[in-house]
Amino acid sequence: MSTQHTRTVFFISDGTGITAETFGNAILAQFEFKPRHVRLPFIDTVDKAHQVVRQINHVAELEGRRPLVFTTLVNVEILQVIEEGCRGMLLDMFGTFVRPLEIELGMKSNHRVGRFSDVSKSQAYHDRIEAINYSLAHDDGQMQRDLEQADVVLVGVSRSGKTPTSLYLAMQHGLKAANYPLIPDDFERQQLPPALAANRRKLFGLTIQPERLSEIRNERRPNSRYASLENCRMEVAEAEAMMRRAGIRWLSTTTKSIEEIATTILQEIRPERLEY
Repeated sequence: MSTQHTRTVFFISDGTGITAETFGNAILAQFEFKPRHVRLPFIDTVDKAHQVVRQINHVAELEGRRPLVFTTLVNVEILQVIEEGCRGMLLDMFGTFVRPLEIELGMKSNHRVGRFSDVSKSQAYHDRIEAINYSLAHDDGQMQRDLEQADVVLVGVSRSGKTPTSLYLAMQHGLKAANYPLIPDDFERQQLPPALAANRRKLFGLTIQPERLSEIRNERRPNSRYASLENCRMEVAEAEAMMRRAGIRWLSTTTKSIEEIATTILQEIRPERLEY
């Protein structure tokens, strides 16, 4: 497939556009093509809607094909401008899903605009911010104090996916996720560092195939012992042996996305966080 994009996709919202983009990307993932993404957030006036229409129509004229347009617009007047004026294929999440549900449930939806301004005042939002700050402070073993406050402590060799998984758990699920790298000194002692041993019930291990680990490390430190396949094989074998001895639950991140890794961890430690 050519590296050039084959279609332009617009994500339009009167908020951040994250919901529209998530909704759209979940559908687009079913098709093998490379779209160009254009997110247009905070379209909250009729004037802005007219500007969006001009932008979409300009792209349609340049490319000679209809852009795909995903929207989560609540304001009917703003949506109408886009529905009537744009020359794209319009996919309205609220029109497709929310309105039929209103009929089925016999009630009106909240139709809230700017949902995030409400969320920012909630306790759950402040808890999530606190979790993000905690995870940043406890990244890569840089702080070993207060591990008893962690919801989970991820352990594994360097570059096995601990940091992105920790931040995802904090940002998406409000978990205080610390992470700690297992290093050759730990393998020589053949035991967990004292700070980890004291919080063993909170530990969750991440491992990775040595070949993949070597590829990742070579991007960071090419041709180094740190990135050599021999060293990666040794570190992974030692880390897995240590986790088995300590009775730590673990999984391989080699072929898994951050979302899959996080979901597996949540199923093990906080299954209630999977309920929305």
